[in-house]
Amino acid sequence: MTAPLTPPPPPHEHSPHDDGAWPPPGTGPGHPAPAPQDAGPGMGTEVREAALIAVAVAVLGGVLLGLLWWQLAPRVPLVGDAVGKNWVVYLKDSEGEQAIGVDGTFILLSLAVGAVCALAVFLVRRRGGVPLVIGLAVGSLLGSLLAWRLGVWLGPAQDVIAHARAVGKGVTFAAPLKLSAKWAAPLALPLSATLVHLGLTALFGPRDPEPAHPFPAQ
Repeated sequence: MTAPLTPPPPPHEHSPHDDGAWPPPGTGPGHPAPAPQDAGPGMGTEVREAALIAVAVAVLGGVLLGLLWWQLAPRVPLVGDAVGKNWVVYLKDSEGEQAIGVDGTFILLSLAVGAVCALAVFLVRRRGGVPLVIGLAVGSLLGSLLAWRLGVWLGPAQDVIAHARAVGKGVTFAAPLKLSAKWAAPLALPLSATLVHLGLTALFGPRDPEPAHPFPAQ
């Protein structure tokens, strides 16, 4: 008596998308990984966008800060006196803190305007990027310098002797706007804008896609 014949196993069905090789074609050594679907703009585009943002922040932020500083900064009272044919000008209140308030007002307004500029830039372009951050920082620094000069230009006259002669002896008048901390106060705007933008990007910016696994899960 002979054993029953066992039919051979069916041949492996060949799929048109599977040639039996692993890893699949195009994913092995020597083949570059496929580009991500959400690839960002090129470097040239990012640099152009950063330049436009720098100009916009410098002009709009600088003008806004300069106008606010001119309107809100405390005035330092001066008094003129005639000594013979010469005029002297002195502080009406030698113990007043108006001069410190001028610098403090500029710094506080710079922090607020910098935060607003950072929020506007983030809403316009959420992706971020190194060129964008550099453009924001450079534009903020230029805007701070523009605001400083604009406030000085709009404020009281720079020639205090001529101003004292014009208003008369013993009449109180405002001193010109000026920054005592010339090297520190203009840095408040770019510092605020950069830090706030980096924080917004870290919290609410788009995340990089997870890398694809080359091997299927077992």
